Amino acid sequence: MQVKKAVFPVAGLGTRFLPATKASPKEMLPLIDKPLVQYVVEEAVAAGIEQILFVTGRGKRAIEDHFDISFELEALLQEKGKDDVLREVRDIAEMVNIFYVRQKQAMGLGHAILCAREFIGDEPFAVLLGDDIIDAPQPCLAQLLDVHRKYRGSVLALEKVPRENISSYGCVKANMITDRVFEVTDLVEKPAPEEAPSDMAIIGRYVLTPDIFPILERQQPGKGGEIQLTDALLKLSREEAIYGCLFAGQRHDCGDKLGFLKATVDMALKREEFNGEFAAYLRQRLGMEQP
Repeated sequence: MQVKKAVFPVAGLGTRFLPATKASPKEMLPLIDKPLVQYVVEEAVAAGIEQILFVTGRGKRAIEDHFDISFELEALLQEKGKDDVLREVRDIAEMVNIFYVRQKQAMGLGHAILCAREFIGDEPFAVLLGDDIIDAPQPCLAQLLDVHRKYRGSVLALEKVPRENISSYGCVKANMITDRVFEVTDLVEKPAPEEAPSDMAIIGRYVLTPDIFPILERQQPGKGGEIQLTDALLKLSREEAIYGCLFAGQRHDCGDKLGFLKATVDMALKREEFNGEFAAYLRQRLGMEQP
């Protein structure tokens, strides 16, 4: 069965970016000229996703408005003859079918995914987190879907991180199948560096089978008093094979202020309209050449 549905958990409060996120969702923070969440939606669409469910919470109306038709804005752009911008704005509303459901309490990633059970039904699905912007020749999700088609199980996106940073992530122990594909044998949520089973961290892309739902329904709160997806995946791994994919590409952790700044610089340098003058400005600021 092809994976055509994706879940976007976007109910978080974005406290690391306060006060910017006091009245605006962190997913709508602009990276150059597009909100973070649009980059991730575009990745999903490029990987073949046809339906997206946003699991939202209070204060997330701006996400809905962004992916909706804006009649007044489109009329103004048409009147002013700004056809290129008009087409770009219309494409946002037309790129994919989007649905919404509320997560009434912030009870963790596992609970957010459980909120999507009725939408998903009995088919495999993708989960994408808006904090991770991944620049890759082949979309990261498409890489995971290739693994899923071959091995038919759930697939987690993996990235090797420094041991001292592993406590910020879910972490896996796994047996190598190829240089980029692994069979997962153990999962630990945010382990201490000395207790981590490896340096392979789980990042914000998943392909999951619907067998995860009964486990999430019974899952007790874990670290932080939340329903942890990692804990449910560990139980699922005892019932069926779970795979990990060391994706090819550059990941930007935009849930972190420094990561967001790095993403802004890297993405700007890739844009032809900015890279010359902006690169020169950066060299000047870093003292590499005189003003």
